[in-house]
Amino acid sequence: MPRLSQSIVTIQAGQCGNQVGTKFWETVCEEHNIGNDGKFNGNKDSPQYHGVDVLFRKLENEKYVPRSILFDLEPGTIDRIRSSSMIRNIFQPDNFVVGVSPAGNWAKGFYTEGYEMMDEVMDAIRLETEKADHLQGFQLIHSLGGGTGSGMGSHLLIKLREEYPDRMLYT
Repeated sequence: MPRLSQSIVTIQAGQCGNQVGTKFWETVCEEHNIGNDGKFNGNKDSPQYHGVDVLFRKLENEKYVPRSILFDLEPGTIDRIRSSSMIRNIFQPDNFVVGVSPAGNWAKGFYTEGYEMMDEVMDAIRLETEKADHLQGFQLIHSLGGGTGSGMGSHLLIKLREEYPDRMLYT
């Protein structure tokens, strides 16, 4: 019986999380030989191909897309990712969740602006997890200070633990 691949969904929260997350995906794409167009550029028997389905989902057109949700309460950082020639074409448009005003501090990210956007973020996460054959867990990339990454990231950790109590969760 073939081994089911364990899938990890990456969640990038706020300015810091999205900036670090972008560098993470650039590195992972390079390591797995995934081009800017999302196509695998190599031999499928090579070590670069092994494990690609842990972090990527393969579409019908042979394109690999990250199992990743990107969110921020203000559009600046997400807009820069969407316009980046290096990485913009690998993300699914439905996996971006963007607000219109910055959180600025932990309380706004946790209680007010972040709280209002949490259902939309959880819906995006739920849709991505449903596409995984075997969900192992989540990787959250966020800051510990500031607004969206720290405040909304803290709230998200609580929600993920409630909804996915038996899945790995690391930040």
